[in-house]
Amino acid sequence: MDSQAVFTFGQQGLYLLLMVAAPVLLTVLVVGLVVSVFQAATQINEATLSFVPKMIAAVAVLMIAGPWMLSTLVEFLQRMLQAIPSAVS
Repeated sequence: MDSQAVFTFGQQGLYLLLMVAAPVLLTVLVVGLVVSVFQAATQINEATLSFVPKMIAAVAVLMIAGPWMLSTLVEFLQRMLQAIPSAVS
């Protein structure tokens, strides 16, 4: 296995990680921003107020996008495992 193959596998893995994590992270970011604007508008300075909406949004996104995330990760793992014999020799 040459260094180019290692870098390619690493690049594919990082891209997949970004693609799979993006829906949850972006949703939590947007919900946090909305709650922060609401807190600023109403002058409610409670740190724990944003926790529950973020958790609910994250669980909802995982319920909706979870099967896609899992199938994407399984396909990537299958490709990597099938590439091991050609990478070793």
